[in-house]
Amino acid sequence: MSEAKLKAPRGTHDLLPEQAPARARVEAAARAILEGAGYERIETPVFEATELFARGVGSSTDIVQKEMYTFEDGGGRSLTLRPEGTAPVCRAYVEHGMHKLRQPVKLWYLSSFFRYERAQAGRQRQFWQVGAEALGSQEPAVDAESIVLLAELLGELGISGGLRLRLSSLGSRESRADYGERLRAHLRAHEDELALEVVERIDLNPLRAFDSEHEGTRAVMASAPRLLDFLGVEDAEHFAEVRALLDAAGVAYEVDSTLVRGLDYYTRTVFEFTSTALGAQSGVGGGGRYDGLVEQLGGPATPGMGWAAGIERILLAGQLPASGARAVDLYIAFENDGMGPLEGAPAGLRRGDARAAFGVLSVARGAGLTAQMELAGRSLKNQLGQANKLGARYVAIVGAGESTLKDMQGGGQETIATDTVVHAVLRGLHDL
Repeated sequence: MSEAKLKAPRGTHDLLPEQAPARARVEAAARAILEGAGYERIETPVFEATELFARGVGSSTDIVQKEMYTFEDGGGRSLTLRPEGTAPVCRAYVEHGMHKLRQPVKLWYLSSFFRYERAQAGRQRQFWQVGAEALGSQEPAVDAESIVLLAELLGELGISGGLRLRLSSLGSRESRADYGERLRAHLRAHEDELALEVVERIDLNPLRAFDSEHEGTRAVMASAPRLLDFLGVEDAEHFAEVRALLDAAGVAYEVDSTLVRGLDYYTRTVFEFTSTALGAQSGVGGGGRYDGLVEQLGGPATPGMGWAAGIERILLAGQLPASGARAVDLYIAFENDGMGPLEGAPAGLRRGDARAAFGVLSVARGAGLTAQMELAGRSLKNQLGQANKLGARYVAIVGAGESTLKDMQGGGQETIATDTVVHAVLRGLHDL
């Protein structure tokens, strides 16, 4: 009995060659937009100390309680595959003394993350996110710029129809503490109507009740007090200025007083982009302000603002233009007679031609051309067919001393010295 075929673990998937161009488009667009706005690339380790997420993300969150991949290394240290990007970036900010740099420090990343949750379309246990973080300024303009940049990125990647921006404010920790008592009282008055997990979190994080999909809980939350009605003066002014800046930028939004984020570190501005193209699980990306997180991780008091967007979600919701492999400037063929690469070849004929072809390949690539060479032992006829499939601009049929250079678009051909093939191709491309 044959052994079963090995497959990728559930909740993970391979990135296949035909999918790579779309991924590359996302990365190129993110780099152009974010670096154009002064953000610099950062990458953090795939695994971090578990304590980073317990302290930073919050011990009451689903991520920490249910979704982290945590393991013990050979030295007995508890490590976790990163489930999100903000806490690691803040850890790096503290560890490398970035508070000494000109503020705000603006960083972006495109990385893989890991969460144990039910795998579904666009939501995998290993997933990719593009994110941006701005640390060191509490100005509302930082919030507005961050939101505008994500809006610009999503627009560039073809996510426009059915795109919705939800916006709210969670206020400062102080104003949220006062509101929290009002919300807890409301929840306790309706405790028998709530989902069990909501009841268990009344003391730790009552705001998460707004996220519940439990029918009874949703009915209770419809009449719950709203945090937006209890913001302190400074928080309300901050939120009003963020809205005014978005209005000035022409970015449409909906104020949604039920919007909360699944991480404990958020303060003041929170936002989320959703797309009707994704069905019930409509979130594409979002984030908010996290003014106490750096301090919570042992650094100086540092305001922060950031977001993350799922690459898989973007690709499902977007309409990326088709983008194939890079055009081939030169395809290098040689006489083969349909036999194996070297086996049975007349001495000094195929062996010499193959070596000459390889030499031309190296010179071509060194000159900046996109060049490919016959590697599969095809006959010359089939090599020319392969060059056509690749859309090669030129084909060189290489011999040890002379070569035939074919212009696949113009239709002409000439016999030239092998050591002049690359020069002739460069001249031809220059004259186009």
